[in-house]
Amino acid sequence: MTLAEGIQLVTFIILTAGVVLAALGVVLASNIVYSAFLLGGVFISIAGLYLLLNASFVAFAQVLIYVGAVNVLILFAIMLVNKREDFRPLKFNWLRKGLTVLVCGGLFALLSLTVLSTPWAVTPTPGASGDEAIYLIGEHFFSDYLLPFELASVLLLMAMIGAIVLARRDFEPEDLMTGAAADLQLPERSREELLTGAGKK
Repeated sequence: MTLAEGIQLVTFIILTAGVVLAALGVVLASNIVYSAFLLGGVFISIAGLYLLLNASFVAFAQVLIYVGAVNVLILFAIMLVNKREDFRPLKFNWLRKGLTVLVCGGLFALLSLTVLSTPWAVTPTPGASGDEAIYLIGEHFFSDYLLPFELASVLLLMAMIGAIVLARRDFEPEDLMTGAAADLQLPERSREELLTGAGKK
């Protein structure tokens, strides 16, 4: 084993351990904010695995889209929807947990059997790889897949507008009925008034 192969093996082991441990932290953490941050760690570790596979464009897209957009969106959703509710004990909770363990164990056994029974033969990568693949993907984005690319842009714009609408503070509809919003501005109540109930008539 050469020095480069040894470094790749050690890096692969570290990144794989990071993915597994961070994924377990996402599921087992009691604080949902910590779970969201650990999910970002999972995404970053997966991006490192993509780099080991010489897929730099996919790795950068993983960081930009999943870490920079999806994970940040999850954090904003957690911080905006900060409703605290006491969980009531469910009936037959032990049965639910047992079924969950059974299903997860079956999926893990199935995936393990698939990994062990699949012949992982290393074959030459067809076509362009590395930095040349970025130019090839760019050509396909703006030629063959231009319409789906633009539709995805419109979809992301709609999601951003929806996030802005959800982030607005609650307004009082009774003031709208009386004509108090004739200046096209929505009367809003502060968070303190919503918590104390002082803004209610």
